[in-house]
Amino acid sequence: MRDPSHIAIGAWSGGRYLHFGEAIDAPRLEALLRPGDGLDTLLTADAYGAGEADALLGRAVAGVARDEFCVVGAIGHDFYAGERDGPRGYPRFTDPRLRGPQGYADYLRMATERSLRRIGIDAFDVVLLHNPDRTGYTSEVVWDGLRAVRDEGLARRLGVAPGPANGFTLDLIDCLERFGEVIDWAMIILNPLEPWPGELCLQAASRHDVRLIARVVDYGGLFWDDVRPGHAFAPRDHRTFRPQGWVEAGVEKLERLRPIAERHGLTLLQLAVQWCLAHDPVACAVPTLIQEAGDARAIEDKRAELVATPSRVVLDEAEVAQIRSIGDNAGTMALKGAAPDFAGEPRPDRWELSAELDAVARRWGIEPDRDLRQLAAARG
Repeated sequence: MRDPSHIAIGAWSGGRYLHFGEAIDAPRLEALLRPGDGLDTLLTADAYGAGEADALLGRAVAGVARDEFCVVGAIGHDFYAGERDGPRGYPRFTDPRLRGPQGYADYLRMATERSLRRIGIDAFDVVLLHNPDRTGYTSEVVWDGLRAVRDEGLARRLGVAPGPANGFTLDLIDCLERFGEVIDWAMIILNPLEPWPGELCLQAASRHDVRLIARVVDYGGLFWDDVRPGHAFAPRDHRTFRPQGWVEAGVEKLERLRPIAERHGLTLLQLAVQWCLAHDPVACAVPTLIQEAGDARAIEDKRAELVATPSRVVLDEAEVAQIRSIGDNAGTMALKGAAPDFAGEPRPDRWELSAELDAVARRWGIEPDRDLRQLAAARG
């Protein structure tokens, strides 16, 4: 058993379970995920393919000594009793239509055990609460259930993975305040072109001794340096949710970042990983490996590039600040979770900013109207 290392690959890579680029075939993805050649940390979620990603990861690690790799699992979407709601996916296990609090612990144990069985391992190095709703962030019953999963030896460490979209800032901080003594890891969206709002959680993570896994490090594939203006995305590609013109604007910023990367002998993707790791609580970076369509760079080449990323941060403080200034995205989107620009009945991924969460914000120097609201100019 081991902690996540400075780089990792998620089972959402390769387009089979989340629609990023072309869907590569199963043997190719298994080879991509197989530990070795400097990569030992793998992430999966039981909801991906309703268990199929777990099984594929199991084939990828088959025959590799258990102490030579780290597996981070994620549970929380109930595809056992729940029905898929199109692109919204499966409901959270805390959905009152599925069960009440008395059933939370049994669900968490069952989901963890079945995920482990599909992978063919006895325990997770880390298990994350996957994309929780407001109940998941605040319920003592949920976190008592996760504590039991750990204490029964099914996971060495516990964590939380907000998502899937950007936001949940105050909800994550609130969760760390409530349950920080049992939370070892959290996963957030963070990269040089999306420092906001993930950066607002860094201080709280450090204070509660929670290490962070940064995802979307590649910024929708742009940091792999093979997505250009005019790039044709397939109709179901997950990146089509981004606003019109995001590729063109992002590529222009990449050209401003390129001299910094070249100064250190880094690729742009390696620069993105280094920038994430330069922030104190960030201990692991997991970009999405994407096979773009057509006569494109091979995804295996991207894996090799990731593996070659130095673990020691080579950027100085001035460079980290310069990169953040170039990529500043504050106010460019409506955030998920609790946010000041949402009103009405709570949704599974969005709810009103309560007085309690407003107090959380103030404790951490966050002004919701200034720091968490989408700017009117950004909506166009």
